[in-house]
Amino acid sequence: MPDTISTGNAGLDIILKGGLSPRRLYLLEGAPGSGKTTLALQFLREGVRRGEKALYITLSETAEELAAVAASHGWDSGEFDVFEFDSAAEIFGEGRDQSILHPWEMELGETIRLIQEEVERVKPKRVVFDSLSEMRLLAQDPLRYRRQVLALKQFFSGRDTTVILVDDMTGKADGRDAHLHSLCHGVITLERLTLDFGAARRRLQVQKLRGIDFTAGYHDFTIRTGGLQIYPRLIAATHHGEFADEVTPSGVQGLDNLLGGGPLRGTSTLLTGPAGSGKTTIALQYLHSACERGEPSTVYEFDERIGTLMARGKAFGFDLEKHIANGTLCVEQIDPAEISPGEFAFRVRREVEERKARMIVIDSLNGYVAAMPQEQHLILQMHELLSYLSQKGVVTLLIDGLVGAMTTSLNISYVADAVVLLRFFEAEGRVRKAISVLKNRGGAHEDTIRELRVDAGGIRVGEPLSQFRGILTGTPEYLGIRGPLMEDRDRER
Repeated sequence: MPDTISTGNAGLDIILKGGLSPRRLYLLEGAPGSGKTTLALQFLREGVRRGEKALYITLSETAEELAAVAASHGWDSGEFDVFEFDSAAEIFGEGRDQSILHPWEMELGETIRLIQEEVERVKPKRVVFDSLSEMRLLAQDPLRYRRQVLALKQFFSGRDTTVILVDDMTGKADGRDAHLHSLCHGVITLERLTLDFGAARRRLQVQKLRGIDFTAGYHDFTIRTGGLQIYPRLIAATHHGEFADEVTPSGVQGLDNLLGGGPLRGTSTLLTGPAGSGKTTIALQYLHSACERGEPSTVYEFDERIGTLMARGKAFGFDLEKHIANGTLCVEQIDPAEISPGEFAFRVRREVEERKARMIVIDSLNGYVAAMPQEQHLILQMHELLSYLSQKGVVTLLIDGLVGAMTTSLNISYVADAVVLLRFFEAEGRVRKAISVLKNRGGAHEDTIRELRVDAGGIRVGEPLSQFRGILTGTPEYLGIRGPLMEDRDRER
């Protein structure tokens, strides 16, 4: 017999390090609408796919309702046996005298007996019991309820059957039953969280699993046509890969000189500055250069529309459409109201592991934060994602906006390996741009402040502005002579 059996859900199998131990009793709990029935159906369908008998015992839903849930995912509930209690008459029979025992005592005992008879008849290898809440109501007495659950466990003990008990956690003051947890071999909890705005967030947690070294913690998931899409929590340390320690030039000599030739493989660079200072343009310069070298690259657009990004690239002579057409470049539009940190990390992993992406651009961190205003520990999740990309040798460019003084929406600067600061300054009645590198863990970098010019001809980086002051105050001012300042290209001709 196999050490583990698949749950029918690829993401959950990853979390469980292969699947569930066979011939055991498991608890699947969660509030109504959290996805329990869908995951239970996936479990049974996997058994059917393997040629196993499967049985769905339903006390809470009718067979018709179950068929509708299955049909919504393109499945057929006729693939497996469904045992439904149609009415009290099925349990008591017509004209049965109920004067000696309380009705609920007879009802629960007969329910358990009928379930056992159906299991004996079908001889399934996989069973879903939906749900314990109805059994709790039938028992009325907590002690009697727990005894019946224990009786069910003993009934299935020794049989070649893996059982999932479904519980919607209603009828319990604290929401969870510690005694029930102790009876089961494993406990999986599904949660549905309603946010102030946007789609509800769903997450999964394996509470316990005897004998299996599962991945602990919360794992985001969504319910899509075809079942639950579970995004296992990212652990960067388990994804190390070998890569060459080399720089990635932008093709603009002045820009590369600032970072000692360019960002190193496996490093993250934060491009920070106010709106309109040239952050996205610099990112596009590095991106275009990577695509020209044939390196698969991906852009995640939280803020701008893809059409706007394409138009901006075209204005600077970057033929992004060509690279999209040949598969080198992928641009993904992210809807800020519809994504969780786990799903975003999953998308990034898919690009790196399936498309072999060598450069990732996140535009912008402000949009990332706006997408997840109620998520906790965003900085830790971003740190784990950047560590993963570093382990894979991916060059990551992060765009973050500044407003007024040097403040950002997410304190990510200490996590990034390099920080490039862009600022506006005033000289001779014109608003100009300055660029400087605050740090570069990957190697040497210039400590000068240079002028940055962006026009139809692309990016230019000027000479050091030695008499430039106020860069850290948020209101830079240039007091030097006119000589170092760059003019328009047509004047130079």
